[in-house]
Amino acid sequence: MPLTESSLIRSIAEFAALEGQVAPETPLFSSGALDSVAMLNLILFVERETGAEIRAEDVTLENFDTAASILDFARKLAA
Repeated sequence: MPLTESSLIRSIAEFAALEGQVAPETPLFSSGALDSVAMLNLILFVERETGAEIRAEDVTLENFDTAASILDFARKLAA
């Protein structure tokens, strides 16, 4: 099953300590909304949904700080 924006945002909302709605550009890790355990859960979710293994060096703010950046990264993995 491909990773979708709605499934990703729904999962982020479960993992994150955010007040209100999660938008595609909501800062996640840089805002402190995701702690290390939540980040690991998010990475595992993305791996499960994409079928790709995420390397440690790919876990950067550029790739994982917003839902939009995670989706962009996931598309690159699939290419």
